[in-house]
Amino acid sequence: MIAKSVLMLALFIVPLTIINLGLITGPWLLFLLYFIGGLGMAGIGMGIMHDAIHGSYSRNKTVNRFMGYTMNLIGASATVWRIQHNVLHHTYPNITGADDDINAPFFLRFSPNAKRYWLHRFQFVYAWFFYCLSTISWVTTKDFVRINRYRKMGFLNKKNEFRKEISIVILWKLIYYSFALVLPLIIVPIEPWIIILAFISMHLVTGFLISTVFQIAHIMPGVAFPMPDENGLIAGDWSMHQMATTTNFAPRSGLFSWLIGGLNYQVEHHLLPNICHIHYKNLSGIVAETAKEFGMPYHTQKTLGGAIWNHIKMLHLLGKRTAIAT
Repeated sequence: MIAKSVLMLALFIVPLTIINLGLITGPWLLFLLYFIGGLGMAGIGMGIMHDAIHGSYSRNKTVNRFMGYTMNLIGASATVWRIQHNVLHHTYPNITGADDDINAPFFLRFSPNAKRYWLHRFQFVYAWFFYCLSTISWVTTKDFVRINRYRKMGFLNKKNEFRKEISIVILWKLIYYSFALVLPLIIVPIEPWIIILAFISMHLVTGFLISTVFQIAHIMPGVAFPMPDENGLIAGDWSMHQMATTTNFAPRSGLFSWLIGGLNYQVEHHLLPNICHIHYKNLSGIVAETAKEFGMPYHTQKTLGGAIWNHIKMLHLLGKRTAIAT
């Protein structure tokens, strides 16, 4: 984890430092450095802050809190992520209206229980464009929209807590935009529109990588999209629900797993989110055998390419039908 943290932080910080030193005079090198920075952002999101905010980066709570701030470093809010991901997604995976990861804008349909519009029949094509834009949306408006909605849902309701968090979000975004965009616009001797385009390209890389990894873990053929009964209860127990709504992918690719923070072992992560992802590969054999022994679902895709293809098929299916067996 230490080696990964150093690498991912370096991939993000070093290129932006070179840019801000005014050493870049050509657009191609500028785009290359922002591209590398995008890889670093994705690595920080998947391999550092994800574990830290779950409390699984270290046994030390202070270390977890400190490393969780890397989310703020890349322009997003650790507080908003904690509510969206740790609370709403991990508690209610694939439950429409509760899991905020599938509560998509009207032009995307991630659940058979969501309303279908005619344009959804094309979402298997255009969804990838919005995946690419996901983090640029995140660092501009998404955090503010969600933190306000979470307050209405009952979160951040202690005295002055909401005001404090809003101030923190604004402060971190000012810091992020200062070194990621404003300083380059001032220092780098290249046309401003090229610098802005290079900055956006960094987010296109990050958005594509992060969205793809997270989406192919849950929006897949064969996974469940359960809905509560009239009493607001979900059938089955918690472990069964996690396994029925989650998919592993590319389990044999050690390097790939290391680079994406073990998120290809989503089943193990959802069952044991308090355990550092470096242990998921060893745990997966135990979980798979236990699932087989007790007749529980254990979804897995052999390759990354196969997982992406099946995700595309699922998007196509969700765009064509109003109901899918869950």
